[in-house]
Amino acid sequence: MISKFNGILRAVQFRLPPYKTLRSSTLILSSFGLSLSLSLSRFKRKPKMLSALKSEEASMQLVEREEIDEDDELFEAIDKLIAQGINAGDVKKLQDAGIHTCNGLMMHTKKNLTGIKGLSEAKVDKICEAAEKIVNFGYMTGSDALLKRKSVVRITTGSQALDDLLGGGIETAAITEAFGEFRSGKTQLAHTLCVTTQLPTSMKGGNGKVAYIDTEGTFRPDRIVQIAERFGMDPGAVLDNIIYARAYTYEHQHNLLLGLAAKMSEEPFKILIVDSIIALFRVDFTGRGELADRQQKLAQMLSRIIKIAEEFNVAVYMTNQVISDPGGGMFISDPKKPAGGHVLAHAVTIRLSFRKGKGEQRVCKVFDAPNLPEGEAIFQITPGGVADAKD
Repeated sequence: MISKFNGILRAVQFRLPPYKTLRSSTLILSSFGLSLSLSLSRFKRKPKMLSALKSEEASMQLVEREEIDEDDELFEAIDKLIAQGINAGDVKKLQDAGIHTCNGLMMHTKKNLTGIKGLSEAKVDKICEAAEKIVNFGYMTGSDALLKRKSVVRITTGSQALDDLLGGGIETAAITEAFGEFRSGKTQLAHTLCVTTQLPTSMKGGNGKVAYIDTEGTFRPDRIVQIAERFGMDPGAVLDNIIYARAYTYEHQHNLLLGLAAKMSEEPFKILIVDSIIALFRVDFTGRGELADRQQKLAQMLSRIIKIAEEFNVAVYMTNQVISDPGGGMFISDPKKPAGGHVLAHAVTIRLSFRKGKGEQRVCKVFDAPNLPEGEAIFQITPGGVADAKD
């Protein structure tokens, strides 16, 4: 009996997640009616992942660390320009402007780059030529594009039915928008994703950190604790791996996005959550006289978000409000449409419509997606976050 127990202990390999800090972990072995608690002190190591692997059918339950193969570098650091003959001072100016990768540099127009203090047109031309030698932003074959898509990670929503509707979950390098009335489950899904993103990829997680921009003041850390406990994760470690900011104006919101590049170039983030994208624009711009200016500023912010998603291969989940549609007609059962107009509609990759169901049930419908068929899924809001609906 003791030799079998020791064999199990040797078989379980403990490895750390990409967290800076791990407070404690518990290993429970119940196969032979034994219970063992192991406390792991705080220390640093990366890029491994702690996860709670639960099985109702198996007699042995354990918290196991899974070693994740390190991905190839998704981006080239801006420092590599120095090796191409670019002055270190000019590289520092790019970093101060929120440009931390050569990939991100190539996503800016020369007009924007010359707007950076201290960079002349001649310097910008030289910098762009150097960046082109490091990263390839030209044509590729369809086979190469398919191979590149293999780096896309799909993060579970916590509901199998919802995951199936989305082809596996919320995908990286894309913007997923959820719109609907208040209390339709948009923010609850955002909280659930804060936790599931930190699960290992073998458990349909993202194995990374979370960035959360809150424009409506609805983020609740205590909900994160409840959801983390559902997945068997340490709530303290989960909260430590969420960076949160409360935005009060659209300008503040835009500046928060600019500061994300520095963090994502240094740490393994896998999702950016914006709840909601349109709220501050509806407050800061009023009337039809400011509509054109509002839409232009919104388009610039969405462009920045798209670049973040593709530059760092992170998922973007953002919520959106709805507005009444007087032109919908009397024969339309629900005369509401998402706010933001065509600018927002063209910028997002996947649009999801949320509506209330009976009790705590909610209905999600694929409103628009390039690779998903139309369909609906019913999920439920539980104390542990989004889950499958119960009959």
